Amino acid sequence: MARMTGMPTRHEVVGFVAGAIFGCGLLVSGMIDTRKVQGWLDFFGDWDPTLAFVLGGAVLPMIFVWRVAERRKTSIFGDPIPARSAPVFDRPFIIGSLMFGAGWGLAGLCPGPALASFAIGGWGGALFFLAMVAGMVVTPALRSLMQRANRPA
Repeated sequence: MARMTGMPTRHEVVGFVAGAIFGCGLLVSGMIDTRKVQGWLDFFGDWDPTLAFVLGGAVLPMIFVWRVAERRKTSIFGDPIPARSAPVFDRPFIIGSLMFGAGWGLAGLCPGPALASFAIGGWGGALFFLAMVAGMVVTPALRSLMQRANRPA
C-alpha cells in the first residue's frame, strides 16, 4: 500500500544512497565505457583486466558482509532477514544467463552501467536503456506464449 506522506522511508533513503554510491563507483572505475567492458571480454586481443578489479572490489567485501548477515536474525532497521533460498540452475536460468552475457558482450553494458550511461547522456546509453526496457516488457509475454505453445492439446 502506498504512503501519502511524500517523505521517503529510511529504506528508500538507504536504497538511494547505495544506488548513488554504486553509480559513482561505475563512473570512477570507467565501467560505463563500453570499450572497457568489451576489453575485459577480449581474451585473445587487447585484454583489459580492469573489470576483474572492479568485481573483486565488490565481491570481496560482500563475502564478509554475508558472513555477518548469516548470523543475524534482523537487519539494522529491525526487519527480519529472510533465509537464503536454494540455488536454482534450471533451463530458464541458464538460457537467461547466456542471453544476458551475450547482450553484455555485444553492447558492452549491463543494467547498472546502462543506467549510469543513460544518466550522463549519450545516444548509445539511451538506446541500450530503451532496448533493455523493451526486453523486460516483452519477456513475460514471450514466456507465457511459449508456455501455452508447450502445453499438450
